[in-house]
Amino acid sequence: MNDPDCCTQEPTVFEADPEQDARLAQLFKALGHPHRVHIVRFLLAHQVCFAGEIADQLPIAASTVSQHLSKLKSAGLIKGEVDGPRRCYCVEPSVIEALKALVGEL
Repeated sequence: MNDPDCCTQEPTVFEADPEQDARLAQLFKALGHPHRVHIVRFLLAHQVCFAGEIADQLPIAASTVSQHLSKLKSAGLIKGEVDGPRRCYCVEPSVIEALKALVGEL
C-alpha cells in the first residue's frame, strides 16, 4: 500500500503562491455543494439560461436555487443580468479556465 520510494526521494523545491491557494479554496468552497456543481454543469451545457430553467433542474425550492446562484456568482464562476422579470445566468469562461489551470497545478 505505501510507496517506499516516496520517502527516499529528494524533496523538490516548492514555492507556495498564497493568492492562488486562496483563489482555489474560494472556488472549491463555491463548488462545495452538489447542487452548485449541477448548476455549473447545466450552464456549461446550455451556455445561457434563465433562473427558472435552472430551478426546474433541481428538486429544491426556487429560493434555494437563488441562494446557490448567489454563491456561484460571488465566487465569479457565473455571471448574471436582469432581463425584465427574469435573471439570465451563464458561466464565466475565464474563471472556469482558471479553475482548470489551478486544479491542474495540484
